[in-house]
Amino acid sequence: MRIPFIAGNWKMFKTKAEAAEFAKEFVKLYQGTDVRTAICAPFTDLELLVEAFKDTNIGVGAQNVHFEDEGAFTGEISVKMLEEIGVDYCIVGHSERRQYFGETDETVNKKLKKLFETDIVPIMCVGELLEERDAGKAFEVVGRQLEEGLSGISKEDASKLVIAYEPVWAIGTGRTATPEQAEEMCAFIREGLEKLYDEDTADSVIIQYGGSVKPANATEIMNMPEIDGALVGGASLKPVDFMAIIDF
Repeated sequence: MRIPFIAGNWKMFKTKAEAAEFAKEFVKLYQGTDVRTAICAPFTDLELLVEAFKDTNIGVGAQNVHFEDEGAFTGEISVKMLEEIGVDYCIVGHSERRQYFGETDETVNKKLKKLFETDIVPIMCVGELLEERDAGKAFEVVGRQLEEGLSGISKEDASKLVIAYEPVWAIGTGRTATPEQAEEMCAFIREGLEKLYDEDTADSVIIQYGGSVKPANATEIMNMPEIDGALVGGASLKPVDFMAIIDF
């Protein structure tokens, strides 16, 4: 039985003072729930959030990591640095990292392998561009991202993975894939995992939907049988809105 997992992705928002204010309000709103919950925040906020959420079930995640332990990589953060802070999750391969910072399926694969050396759970993002969907290539693109991203990764590690399907055309645009479109792709991803590994591994992987998830559409999306949660952008910046999604 897969437990629903709602993760907020703050992107490049919130100073430490703003993060502290959010945490204070969110902890008051957050009550015991069977929904897995996490905030993926900018690096400067992570240590503060780990401390703020230490007596709760709210996890903390990074938004990126480098695949080397250390070296001449100005501006990058290593897995060891995240481990020292005590983060629980790390987003890998977000479309904005792919689009603006040269993330590829190869670097996604290297980052996954490095994270699997630790207890930090990767949230692997996949998703197609609008022109790829319009050209009928959505499944081809996501299938390739899945296969190349997971190349050489054991089924034991893959079973711990969280996959977030985020159609690029629905991120921050106000457009959302219909629940049926999201369900179709999440089912395709699970079938792909079964082909790469086996049925038990595929059944154990949490598959989230991301792309303009809001309180108004969360219930309809989350009621789809192959969708196990959501990676939430803008709506995770306000405690009340994020809590409304968790309470879907």
